[in-house]
Amino acid sequence: MEYGNGNGIRNGLGSIIGNGLGNIIGNDHGINNGHVNGNGNVNGSGKGNGAKVEKMKPMDSEVLRKQGHIMVDFIADYYKNLEDSPQNLPVLSQVQPGYLRDILPNSAPERPEPLKELLDDVSKKIIPGLTHWQSPSYFAYYASSTSVAGFLGEMLSTGLSVVGFTWLTSPAATELEVIVLDWLAKLLQLPDHFLSTGNGGGVIQGTACEAVLVVVLAARDRIMKKVGKTSLSQLVVYASDQTHSSFRKACLIGGIHEENIRLLKTDSSTNYGMPPKSLEEAISSDLAKGFIPFFICATVGTTSSAAVDPLVPLGKIAKSNGIWMHVDAAYAGNACICPEFRKHIDGVENADSFNINAHKWLFANQTCSPLWVKDRYSLIDALKTNPEYLEYKVSKRDEVVNYKDWQISLSRRFRSLKLWMVLRLYGAENLRNFIRDHVNLAKHFEDYVVQDSHFEVVTTRYFSLVCFRLSPADGDEDKCNEQNRELLAAVNTTGKIFISHTVLSGKFVLRFAVGAPLTEEKHVTEAWRVIQKHASKFFHNKKY
Repeated sequence: MEYGNGNGIRNGLGSIIGNGLGNIIGNDHGINNGHVNGNGNVNGSGKGNGAKVEKMKPMDSEVLRKQGHIMVDFIADYYKNLEDSPQNLPVLSQVQPGYLRDILPNSAPERPEPLKELLDDVSKKIIPGLTHWQSPSYFAYYASSTSVAGFLGEMLSTGLSVVGFTWLTSPAATELEVIVLDWLAKLLQLPDHFLSTGNGGGVIQGTACEAVLVVVLAARDRIMKKVGKTSLSQLVVYASDQTHSSFRKACLIGGIHEENIRLLKTDSSTNYGMPPKSLEEAISSDLAKGFIPFFICATVGTTSSAAVDPLVPLGKIAKSNGIWMHVDAAYAGNACICPEFRKHIDGVENADSFNINAHKWLFANQTCSPLWVKDRYSLIDALKTNPEYLEYKVSKRDEVVNYKDWQISLSRRFRSLKLWMVLRLYGAENLRNFIRDHVNLAKHFEDYVVQDSHFEVVTTRYFSLVCFRLSPADGDEDKCNEQNRELLAAVNTTGKIFISHTVLSGKFVLRFAVGAPLTEEKHVTEAWRVIQKHASKFFHNKKY
């Protein structure tokens, strides 16, 4: 970062910070009822310039209008500079732990401060400490996708600020969520029992972690009604060793004993998908020992390597044993709106629940995790609360959904607005094509890897994640792992790109995940150039 003359940081945001900021904001950047002094400070707390003390008005429509425009300009310029001035915005933040405490006051201000000053602090102090998930050169983990439609939906939801925990508290919030999740279920070609027209239906959770937790609780309560509440210590769950760590956390929260969490070993022979034979054997063994198998978590697109568990045989095993099967398709499920990827969720008809993260790859902005259940009453029975102060009378009671009984918390945001806006403003065809573009960009990167004899692709690529590494020299896996660790650190320290890693069968593997909405072919090509440049030190007599 380069600091200028004290009026602003030169990070490509010159149009919104430094000397230019005052031209945008003017003198109306204090927040109260519109009464501000010439310096932009609010005359709403204590005495100010001899003016009469005005009572604070937190939501003033005209102040919102003016400052809302300023904030939109600030954010729009941020995105523009991610594209035009990436050298000034390192993808991976380069700050050290504790940096912010050293440059912020140790107590909150007693009096209002101007928006100009606050945004200047964002530019100088906050932005340098951000890892830029929306950068076109962000290839780590999985993307947290954004879009103009998603942003506008968030803005509208925040502006309306309704709390739709029951139908009564905002009928439109509840009914739109029901409708939009039916729309999305149809795009995914989910079985009819996941639609609201039957005993099932959809609900938007905050994250897949929440989705997994609530279905574990629903399955637990369903089985305990059959076998008794004293049998908790006998309940057993199953997943692969590639399943997201939130599954273990959900089970522990649900009271499942840690030693009863079976994480079945995977390897390259199944491309790290769960082996059905291992599941069958584990269930048979547990039944013989008096345990009660009650839950299977299958994954379509694991976090580690985008592995796909085979839903068809797993679903048959679950059905024959009366076990609840959940399908966690947080990342890859979004791609299944494309007909060519829909095959990866074949077998979902035998699942009891299914979730995706629309904020990962469907451009719905954080947070938006649709969950569908086959039997809504199993979920409701596990989570419902009926305090007197939430009771109300309504005609057609059986047709009313109260989403407070489909989730952990009581309060809930109007998340369906942004999903509705994404689907309407872009349309399914555009969404499919954008996902296809990301998959093609990943294929483009994979081709680079294949063409370089110093690298190898480690797993089969199904979607937009490429798992690769420097190849071992003379079969020395330990040295190979260390070289890949060094390469990862080197490329991320440049700030030009950000990639992440995993470990598969003892191999330290680099992950290149395409998903940021601004990513184009030139960014993939540049990323490969950076990787090759820093890998060259491991080879003698080789120049890139």
